Amino acid sequence: MALILTFLGKGGVGRTTIAIAAAKRFAAQGKRVLLAFQEPEVAIGILLGAVPSHEPQELSPNLFTVQFQASALLERSWEEVKKLEAQYLRTPFFKEVFGQELSVLPGMDNALVLNALREYDASGKYDVIVFDGAGDQPTLRLFGMPESLSWYARRFRKVFADSDLGKTLSPFLQPIASAVLNVSWTDDLLNQPAAQQATNILEQGKQALADPNRVAAYLVTTEDAAAVATATYLWGAAQQVGLTVGGVLVNRSHDSGGIGETFAPLPVTPIPSQAVNDWQSLIESLPDLEQAAQAPRPIAINVAERKVSLFLPGFDKKQVKLTQSGPEITIEAGDQRRNVSLPPELSGKPIAGAKFQDSFLIISF
Repeated sequence: MALILTFLGKGGVGRTTIAIAAAKRFAAQGKRVLLAFQEPEVAIGILLGAVPSHEPQELSPNLFTVQFQASALLERSWEEVKKLEAQYLRTPFFKEVFGQELSVLPGMDNALVLNALREYDASGKYDVIVFDGAGDQPTLRLFGMPESLSWYARRFRKVFADSDLGKTLSPFLQPIASAVLNVSWTDDLLNQPAAQQATNILEQGKQALADPNRVAAYLVTTEDAAAVATATYLWGAAQQVGLTVGGVLVNRSHDSGGIGETFAPLPVTPIPSQAVNDWQSLIESLPDLEQAAQAPRPIAINVAERKVSLFLPGFDKKQVKLTQSGPEITIEAGDQRRNVSLPPELSGKPIAGAKFQDSFLIISF
């Protein structure tokens, strides 16, 4: 398993340059590194000295690059779908549709990129994957996708199973499914092998995201007020999707100055301006990017004290909304909504109180 590292910040603050420098640093340490780009930019080829391909290519010892292309990822994923269909259906029909015919629908590219990251991670070929994405809300939704999809699966599964429609159709589904499936049928539609495989993948994604030694982000900003404000907002939004932010890199600066107070308690590292292609100086100015585990965790659950604490920097009390309309609690902050699955000791219990203190939302049961 690899460490997956990404960078968040306003456009133009130098995220891509920082990502390349970080990848070069890890590679110089003897780690096998995959530097993955999501946004196709001409400048990337200039910075690297080579245009990355949609398949991993070795740029230098220990350093590989890849440019995610949604159409190529879709074609590859479609072949996997056809293999699964042939495995589980008696008469596959997707075989008549070819990946080269498919177009990428809005939002599909993020899912394809996340799956590609998962596959490269599972390959065991890399120790570190440095992902240079959009660095904003779409990137956060990408990393939060396993939690979101698993919530939809478990919530609608229960709603359907408990509904009159589900209870009425259940006796008829088994003989129909037995006629079209190659595998044995059980009473629970979502407990079938294919569904279980998807559930396991989502669970693995959730576990990886919850572990800052597996997935982490760093904020990149300049001293510009708009860049600082954007980084602050993305910090809080990252916490909402469960992505740990390990620190802040203040690019083109010799002194973090008052910015350090804005991002406390995160470590803030100034990155001085460098001459063109002076990669070594930039690499040496980077902090240890494997220390994200020391940063405040997005969520902490204390069963003994019957409390749940969420760290939501960048937001104030008026921007945070807490609701409990089901077996879980829902927190809205900015443009992000998070459903928190509670342990059995707290699940289903009503909220006794909540307060917003020092960027923490503290919920009591």
